[in-house]
Amino acid sequence: MTILRRFFLQLTGAAALSPLSSFFDCVQEQSKVPPLVDQVPPMLDHILLGCNNLQRGIDFVEQHTGVRAAFGGVHPNRGTHNALLGLGTLRYLEIIAPDPKQQTDDPLAKRLQAMPQPKLATWAAHSTDISALAAKLKSVGIAAEGPTPGSRKPHDGQELHWQTLGLKDDANGLLPFFIEWSKSSVHPSEAAPKGCQLLKFEIVTPQPATLAKLCSLIGLEVQISPGPVNQLRASIIGPKGKLELTS
Repeated sequence: MTILRRFFLQLTGAAALSPLSSFFDCVQEQSKVPPLVDQVPPMLDHILLGCNNLQRGIDFVEQHTGVRAAFGGVHPNRGTHNALLGLGTLRYLEIIAPDPKQQTDDPLAKRLQAMPQPKLATWAAHSTDISALAAKLKSVGIAAEGPTPGSRKPHDGQELHWQTLGLKDDANGLLPFFIEWSKSSVHPSEAAPKGCQLLKFEIVTPQPATLAKLCSLIGLEVQISPGPVNQLRASIIGPKGKLELTS
């Protein structure tokens, strides 16, 4: 049962935070009515499917969808490499795994090494002004790291550049990191193999009201459902059928 509708608070200061008690009353009322939220968050940029072996992850997705992801490239000094699959306009799936040619202490690379089977690792939400977002988060007391520059050179294309902003408290992996693509970079979804669509993305948690409050402060619109454990869930449809992914 979904409890979160469209919360795009603009985070312009304390005035935007004053009606929190009314917000929770609204949350309680919304829990009694059918879900009204979109099935895919408007800010969703890409979802990351982790695996300790990139080819295993690519084969897994192709087996269920009928579309094979294309090698994307290497993340220098991060210890990972990836393959990409388009999921619609300005959305894509990133299959990510440790790069055996790199040695690193990067936390994500270490997490991926412990994933023998593909599962959702995290997700990214897009931002058009990540520096402004960082300032707004700071103004409401939400700690974040960044903006941090990043880059990747595709094996057959122009180098991509971006900036990311990570929440220090990402609610045990439920909340995204934020990404702003350089204006000189083509969005990865445009070059990724087509044929699949993201049908649904949601967060499941035993504490939906608490997470809803945090999302509203961040300015993040996402479907939240109650459940026994923290989990990300995504549904992808391809020519061969539907692929259900969880964290």
